[in-house]
Amino acid sequence: MKIYQTNEIKNIALLGNARSGKTTLAETMLFEGGVIDRMGDVESKNTVSDYNEIEQINTSSVFSTVLYTEWQNKKINIIDNPGSDDFVGGIIASFRAADSALLLVNAQNGVEVGTEIHLRHAEANNVPVILVVNHLDHDKANFDKTIENLKEVIGSNMVLVQFPVNPGEGFDSIIDVLTMKLYKFSGNNGKAAVSEIPADLKDKAKELHNELVEKAAENDEELMELFFENESLTEDEMRKGIALGLIQRGIFPVFCISAKKNMGVQRLMDFICNVAPTAANMPAPKNSDGNEVKCDEKGPVSLFVFKTNIEEHIGEINYFKVLSGEITEGMDLVNQYNNTKERLSQLLVTAGKNRNKVGKIVAGDIGAAVKLKATKTNHTLNAQGKNWSFDEINFSPAKYRTAIKPKSEGEEEKLGEALTKTHDQDPTIIIEYSKELKQIIIHGQGEHHLNILKWHLDNVYKLDTEFIAPKIPYRETITKIAQAYYRHKKQSGGAGQFGEVYMIIEPYIEGAPDPKMHKIEGKEIKLNIRDKNEYDLDWGGKLIYYNCIVGGSIDARFLPAILKGIMEKMEEGPLTGSYARDIRVAVYDGKMHPVDSNEISFRLAGRNAFSNAFKNAGPKIMEPIYDVEVLVPSDRMGDVMSDLQGRRAVVQGMSSEKRFEKISAKVPLAEMSKYSTALSSLTGGKAIYTMKFAEYSQVPGDLQQELLKAYEEEQKED
Repeated sequence: MKIYQTNEIKNIALLGNARSGKTTLAETMLFEGGVIDRMGDVESKNTVSDYNEIEQINTSSVFSTVLYTEWQNKKINIIDNPGSDDFVGGIIASFRAADSALLLVNAQNGVEVGTEIHLRHAEANNVPVILVVNHLDHDKANFDKTIENLKEVIGSNMVLVQFPVNPGEGFDSIIDVLTMKLYKFSGNNGKAAVSEIPADLKDKAKELHNELVEKAAENDEELMELFFENESLTEDEMRKGIALGLIQRGIFPVFCISAKKNMGVQRLMDFICNVAPTAANMPAPKNSDGNEVKCDEKGPVSLFVFKTNIEEHIGEINYFKVLSGEITEGMDLVNQYNNTKERLSQLLVTAGKNRNKVGKIVAGDIGAAVKLKATKTNHTLNAQGKNWSFDEINFSPAKYRTAIKPKSEGEEEKLGEALTKTHDQDPTIIIEYSKELKQIIIHGQGEHHLNILKWHLDNVYKLDTEFIAPKIPYRETITKIAQAYYRHKKQSGGAGQFGEVYMIIEPYIEGAPDPKMHKIEGKEIKLNIRDKNEYDLDWGGKLIYYNCIVGGSIDARFLPAILKGIMEKMEEGPLTGSYARDIRVAVYDGKMHPVDSNEISFRLAGRNAFSNAFKNAGPKIMEPIYDVEVLVPSDRMGDVMSDLQGRRAVVQGMSSEKRFEKISAKVPLAEMSKYSTALSSLTGGKAIYTMKFAEYSQVPGDLQQELLKAYEEEQKED
């Protein structure tokens, strides 16, 4: 195929709620560009985009798919994204390659929850958006209501470039107020008869044309002067103004199509080629040195990997955007993440599973490579001597968790390898091997997200797995001072074991002075601090360890063993086996034997003395609390609030955000199990939420008793 230059390349992300027609539009665009000679459809499971088995089973996109088409001597790279928020990772990654987005809106349903989610992501990533109203041929299509919805969400920056003459079953005509022409379609061949606008629609078209002219003129002082001087703009001047407005996100043009019947798609592709920005038009990304890297074919070679896919018979495929320079087959580059030398033995451009070899890819274009040794998503590859990198993609934090295990013993390693590969392919799947919980925890965007992961494990990796309830990472601490001692004595022939340890424990409070005297059960205990060690614990909180031994009652060489015993019990807390935190321990007395004392004796004595003291120090269990934000339509607010209150939520505030109500609350992690499914059920899929760890807080007394009882039963079973 032709090698396209930077100014001939347009990179488009396809966005929209599930069933808005993204995959069908991509199919039509590929057909129109001659990349495929026959259009498939989602129901027949033969589209170029949704080619994975699980996508065909579900008849919906699970992965983002990189495609391309050719039109007007331009190359349009297309990234077809899933509509479900469970697969948001593909959408966010696509923004690193796309220079603008087509956001499809289903004319039957208007603005849906997915529409708003994708708009938010586009705004957060500063991506220009072209709005495309699809399914105008459906009998329930309501264009006016859809436009009303879009105005509520986007505001005055939304402007019509087209409107349908007859939306509904008889839909066959569009009026374009940029060209001021009527486009009438017959058949499904994409071709339109172009004619003058009918007299009864001229006033409406003129009014919308003037709105478009004004909006285009707003984006450039020179155009504004021309507008004031001539009271209008030429088509080319309007295109220039719209192009500038798109880049500044000051204009959201609206187009009308029926992707399935190939109506309006050619005109949309014309607009993309004539007006949508190239990579060189967009603000240049900054590298790790803080310098802009301009999209220049003659610049130093640098590319960024935005997606990694794993396919049977091929292995890893890395999809990248060339940010500067041009790359050729056989070129050697350096991976800046791990300093690995990588050879680009094959360069590919892809249309789904169809891949074509090319000899060269230039700045601004998207390509793929196979058989790279150590390159993954978020890696930067540069020419030798250019040691910068680019910021990693900031994926959405996980909001759903479950534990997983293989059904057959001995397959843990195989499961670990498979999970690593799934994370490489979808970085929003986070794998946690929890030593604390003794579980493999997988985190994702929702229950459906992780069910798709399980399908891959069971069917692609041939691993029988099961999801089990994830344990909660509780923390244990104390609320008051306690003293304890423990004597470890063992004699069984030969050398024995002996160690005796006295200690005082108390809560750690930041800024509190070191202890000097404690009165316990009427007895004063003076502490002469000889040594102090402060430990920041891996799981949060602190341990302060004081050596207050005087008179050599315990030899200094045994003090590290006592600390080791204390730390062992902090790693497996006395109450529920959870990590303990925020404790000060003072070892102030003890005894040893000249023959039988050794490190193991004092480790066990320290461990048990700590455990005994802990249980008498007003112990409490702490639970993880998360900041949860829920965006919900106002008519479902009551149901969502009631559900949150049933989850022990403490509501922090409520506010309005565009067409949604926002509830901010602190909710225990233990109460968030399957929340994504419950919220979807309560709101018909119209609400979304985010959650982020906030703090640890004491569990209620009744729950603490339940947890203690459950742990005792578990210990008995073991």
